[in-house]
Amino acid sequence: MSQRIYLDHAATTSLLPAARDAMADGFARWANPSSPHAEGRAAKAMLEKARTQIAGAYGWAGEVLFTSGSSEALAIALTRSAVARRLASAVEHDAVLRAAYDIALVPVDSAGLVDRAALDAAMAGEGRAVVAIQWANSETGIRQPIAELAEQVHAAGHLLLVDAAQMPADGDRDVARHADFVALSAHKRGGPIGVGALLVRELATLDPTGGQERGYRPGTENMPGIIGYAAALGEPEDVTRYRELRAYLDKEIKASGGEPVLAGALRHPAIGSYRMPGVAATTQLIRFDMAGIAVSAGSACASGSMKPSHVLSAMGWDSQASQEVVRVSFGRSTTRAELDAFIAAWREIATSLARAA
Repeated sequence: MSQRIYLDHAATTSLLPAARDAMADGFARWANPSSPHAEGRAAKAMLEKARTQIAGAYGWAGEVLFTSGSSEALAIALTRSAVARRLASAVEHDAVLRAAYDIALVPVDSAGLVDRAALDAAMAGEGRAVVAIQWANSETGIRQPIAELAEQVHAAGHLLLVDAAQMPADGDRDVARHADFVALSAHKRGGPIGVGALLVRELATLDPTGGQERGYRPGTENMPGIIGYAAALGEPEDVTRYRELRAYLDKEIKASGGEPVLAGALRHPAIGSYRMPGVAATTQLIRFDMAGIAVSAGSACASGSMKPSHVLSAMGWDSQASQEVVRVSFGRSTTRAELDAFIAAWREIATSLARAA
């Protein structure tokens, strides 16, 4: 069997050698970081060093609380922040929408950007709110103007939670400057699965639970995974190369009769969504997989669902068109040759299905 091509790095990307080596060291010297003996103190020192490294990688001056991933980090910020209400943009990840039953959604425009007037109206209600707004959408790659939205949220007296699971380290210093909470994921940045972090500007804005992590998350910390995450963030990502690859793919898909979703808009450099008119995404996924190419339809958490994308629906797409879109996402290993193979497969699928129709 020929080597397969993996173009689903937004779902998860491969563990970097630096992260694997750091984790091996952590496993070899493992002890409970809360234990007072010498072994425990050594583990605690490794944990705190990683905490400092992760804060520095994101330019964060506040607290870093380790979690099992970005989904837990989002849930903590949404359910335990010292607020009376929860608001979120209508295109947030399912992890946000599932976190609390009483989240009020703020609409977006056709470009996927938060409707600023609607946000003002939603924030005008009684009681302080936490407002969840993603850095970049995991399906379309559309990026939100975090600095401007933070100014609007803070002017109304509320707190801003940014889902930055897809953001490269140091990808946008506006997040560090302006967010009150930031949710992070290790496995999307070359670290291990099962590790994440919640960045907190002021611990007083979060209700404690007791236990580890300054008393804000009970449970023994995954020290080997955490130091693996820190090591992964020490390996820079070439976002300029990602941007060039995505621009090339946009151009070739358009030339092949496809529709790049919001080409030209400010997007994540490594995420692109593409519509193949008249061909269901489920059919495309099967055909691409048979051709040895891994892509997805929407976010990984929802790609197995037959329902239309709530993201594209919120942007005004009709049901049929929204179910004809696949996502292509890049990682450190992605090459131009792999994109050429994807484009060739795209053209073959589109042509063969058009003939069959």
